[in-house]
Amino acid sequence: MTIEDMRNRKIELGISNKALAERAGVPLGTVQKIFSGETKAPREATLKALERILAPVHLYTVSEPPAGVLRETMPAYNVNGPYTLEDYLALPEERRVELIDGEFYEMYAPTTGHQAIGGFIHKQLLDHVLDRKGPCMPLMSPVDVQLDCDDKTVVQPDVMIVCDKDKFRGGRVFGAPDYLAEVLSPSTRKKDMSLKLYKYSNAGVREYWMVDPEKQKIVVYDLEHEDIPKIFSFDDKVPVLIWNGDCEIDFPLIRDFTRVFFEQ
Repeated sequence: MTIEDMRNRKIELGISNKALAERAGVPLGTVQKIFSGETKAPREATLKALERILAPVHLYTVSEPPAGVLRETMPAYNVNGPYTLEDYLALPEERRVELIDGEFYEMYAPTTGHQAIGGFIHKQLLDHVLDRKGPCMPLMSPVDVQLDCDDKTVVQPDVMIVCDKDKFRGGRVFGAPDYLAEVLSPSTRKKDMSLKLYKYSNAGVREYWMVDPEKQKIVVYDLEHEDIPKIFSFDDKVPVLIWNGDCEIDFPLIRDFTRVFFEQ
């Protein structure tokens, strides 16, 4: 990819310079200088690091890898299915995708702020279960979920709760978790707010949270009772509905703890 290709791809994905720098492990100042044109001849290693984040899946093939990208020992593939669980399991470990209705959707390594929010939610869920010796199991990404109990869809939600331990099969979750939370990011916002909402609702997920760090909002869907979504802010303690509100996630604590990751 040329620098212009990467600049256009960055705009297409809605990734900020700061988020790109974190994902690629490149200093923010370096990224800013490259895309502003101040740096005329960036180091090859820097370009490779940026390209690994920005290159779309379909650029990675055995026969014609893009310049500077390591050749992968796998058949050529792109984002247009149909693909199956077998194809998904054959992907290189470094490639992060989700399989939804036979199509691959790119995933990127979460930013530090994204990971911190997901980890904090998971910790509070796990503490609740341990305190009460409950039967449910809170988990956080990366965990494969065969959402529809078929070989066409495998997703990796940020945080989940599974109460039926018979759903743990072969190192994956087979069927719909009871609770799911996705931390929105520029590259996943559209998918999490539309496609995944549709899939989760139809698969039998009981409760779905969309956590938006940018807008400091949490949208809670009570899919079990088909109620209209409730909107909370990072100033609220948000009740977990599948546990009848006995557990509340302390978002003021999360906000204060993760503030450093979102300050410009």
